[in-house]
Amino acid sequence: LNQIIHMKSEKNNAQQHNIKKTEQDNSLDLTKAAGPSRRLFLQSVGLGALALGLQQAGCAEKKPSAGEPVMQGFEEAAKTASLSEGWKPVSDRKVKVGIVGYGSSRWGGNFGFQDHPNVEIVAVSDLLPDRCAALAEKCRVNKTYPSLEELVKDKDIEAVFVATDAPSHAPHAMEVLKHGKHVAVAVPAVFGSLEEADQLLAAVKKSGLTYMMFETSTFHEELYAMRQIYKAGEFGKIIYSEGEYYHYAPKMPPSYKDWRVGLPPQWYPTHSNAYYVSVTDGSFTEVSCLGLPSALPDLQPGKNRYNNVFFSEIALMRTSDGGMSRMAVSWDTPGEAGERGRVRGEKGSFYGKFQGIKDAKPLTINTSRPPLPPTMSPGGHGGSHGHLTNEFITAILQGRKPIVDVVSALNMTVAGIVAHTSALKDGELLKIPQYSL
Repeated sequence: LNQIIHMKSEKNNAQQHNIKKTEQDNSLDLTKAAGPSRRLFLQSVGLGALALGLQQAGCAEKKPSAGEPVMQGFEEAAKTASLSEGWKPVSDRKVKVGIVGYGSSRWGGNFGFQDHPNVEIVAVSDLLPDRCAALAEKCRVNKTYPSLEELVKDKDIEAVFVATDAPSHAPHAMEVLKHGKHVAVAVPAVFGSLEEADQLLAAVKKSGLTYMMFETSTFHEELYAMRQIYKAGEFGKIIYSEGEYYHYAPKMPPSYKDWRVGLPPQWYPTHSNAYYVSVTDGSFTEVSCLGLPSALPDLQPGKNRYNNVFFSEIALMRTSDGGMSRMAVSWDTPGEAGERGRVRGEKGSFYGKFQGIKDAKPLTINTSRPPLPPTMSPGGHGGSHGHLTNEFITAILQGRKPIVDVVSALNMTVAGIVAHTSALKDGELLKIPQYSL
C-alpha cells in the first residue's frame, strides 16, 4: 500500500519532463478499434496488476520498510549453494547489455543482469531522470540515456533488455532489432494487435538476431519440471492442460498513461498460457472465452479507454496437438493468488507431482532447473528472474534459440487477444493465428 501511495505522483512527474514523441505516440488509437475486424485487437493492454506492475509506471525506487508487505512477484527466492551446483560457463565472453525501463516494479534492475558473469552493462535509460539515476545505481553503471531511441544508437551495446510500458514492448523490440542488437522484453510480446504481431515476427526473421520474452511462469520450478517430463515422452500426448493467473487487484496501481486501467484480463495471458506453450512448445488453434462483468468502478461501461467490463475471463482452447486447455485470468476475485497450472497426458499427469500409469517405473530424468552462476540470485516470481536472464545470455553466447523465442511469445500472447474478442462475442469459437520461423 505504501508503494502504491508513493506512485501516485507519477502522472504529474511525467508531465514535467520532456518525453520523446515516439513514446507519446505509443498510446493506442482506440477510436479505430470498433467492430470485429483485426483492428479490434488493438484494444489490448499488457497486465498491470500489483504482481506485475510493469515498467514505466513512474516512480523512483522505493525499498520496502521493515514489516511492509511485499507485492506478489517481488518476493526474493532464497539463494542456496545447490542452485549453482554443476554450473559451468559456456564462454568467457561478456555480452554488452543496455537496460531500458525502471517504473513501479523496477524490473529493469531486478532480473540480475548486473550479477551475471557473462554480462557487462554498458548503459541504462528511463524517460524520467530520477528513475534513470536509480536504475544506473542499481546496475552499477554510469552511462545513461534519456530514451530507448538514444540508447540503441550506442555502438558498444549488443543486446537490450526492454522493461518499458506494455504498449511499447513490440515497437521498442523492433527498434532494438532495427539497430542490429539482440533483445529481451517483458511480457506481453504485443499490445493486443494482430498487425503488430505480424510485424514483430517479420522483424525478428529479417534481423536473424535473438529475441526472447521474459515469461516468468516458464521457469517456475513445477512448469520447468513438466517441460522436462514432456520432452522425455513421459506424458505422451497432452489431453488436457490448465493455466491460472489469479491476482486480486480491485484498484489498479498508477501506470504510464493509465494503460492498466480497465485492462481486459486475457490481454495479459502469458502467465497462464505458458502452462501449455512452455511445456510443449505448442500453440492454441481455437478459443471460446467467457467474461464476467465486474462490479468494480473502473470496469463499468465507458469508464475505461478499452470500454472493457470484464475483470475475469476464462478461455477454453484447442491445442495444436489436438488436446484441450482451460486458461484463466482473474483480477476481481479475492483469495489465494498466484500463477500455476497442471497437465494431464495419456501416460501421466502432473498435479504438484508426476503420477504415471499404475505400476510404471519411477521417473529417472532430471527435472531441476538449470544451475545459475554463483554470482546470481534466483530473484522473484518463484525464483524465475535469474533463470530468464541466464537463458537469454546463454542463448546469445551459444547462438541458439532461447526457450521463449518470438514464436512461443506470440503463441502465448495472441491467443489471449483472440480470447477477449470471443468474450465480447459471448463465447463464439474463433480461430487463433499460427506463427513459425
